[in-house]
Amino acid sequence: MKRLKLHGFNNLTKTLSFNIYDICYAATPSQVKEYIEYIDDAYNAERLTQILTDVANIIGANILNIAHQDYDPQGASVTMLISEEPVAAQQLSNTEAPGPLPDAVVAHLDKSHITVHTYPESHPENSISTFRVDIDVSTCGRISPLKALNYLIHSLESDIVIMDYRVRGFTRDVGGKKHYIDHKINSIQNYLARDTKNRYQMMDVNVYQENIFHTKMILKEFDLDGYLFGMEVDDMPPRQQREISERIKREMMEIFYGRNIQKGMRLM
Repeated sequence: MKRLKLHGFNNLTKTLSFNIYDICYAATPSQVKEYIEYIDDAYNAERLTQILTDVANIIGANILNIAHQDYDPQGASVTMLISEEPVAAQQLSNTEAPGPLPDAVVAHLDKSHITVHTYPESHPENSISTFRVDIDVSTCGRISPLKALNYLIHSLESDIVIMDYRVRGFTRDVGGKKHYIDHKINSIQNYLARDTKNRYQMMDVNVYQENIFHTKMILKEFDLDGYLFGMEVDDMPPRQQREISERIKREMMEIFYGRNIQKGMRLM
């Protein structure tokens, strides 16, 4: 594709907001405590910093500053200031194709940032614990943060993924014409690997004229064993298995559709 000749710096701001949800059934206070401790260990500030460092490498960014914090009783945050590396940015492409997987990260915006925050929570009445990770990747330069999406999904195995991509502002070419986006995009889904598309049911809500793209995903297969913490399916009678499955599926569907579902309504 022919490169657009700009008048000065590329002033477009491209932002990817990426939310993942992990659902767990923990029946007793001790199981909830153990689950929160497990999540806090698996997604501590040190590991999240490494993930964001890999994201910076994928999108061709220099890391200027890192601030990270673990919280008591739970949760963590990392904020990373980045700037575009000119040589790497020229070699990277914004075409609609999946970015690299975790085992193929290559080490290589201007005044941009990456942030991550974790939100573990639970409710005693239904024994459901929900863990949320929010990641924002904002670039002011040529490369799009969508190239890091494939890596993030594979690094943060999750039940539900909700993504928003927005291109804001404008940049000018040498003739003075404004450009409100500098790469073609029909759907965030086009940046995802085939195995991800096979595992998740996906839905788009896009506003093309405003350069706003929204995709959400939910796992297709449901295996109760994968949602239990501190217990096994074989230790439960069939009726209890059905009741717990109903609670977990309801939680997942409510998060996916962003609304509460009436009790008694048939779930997937």
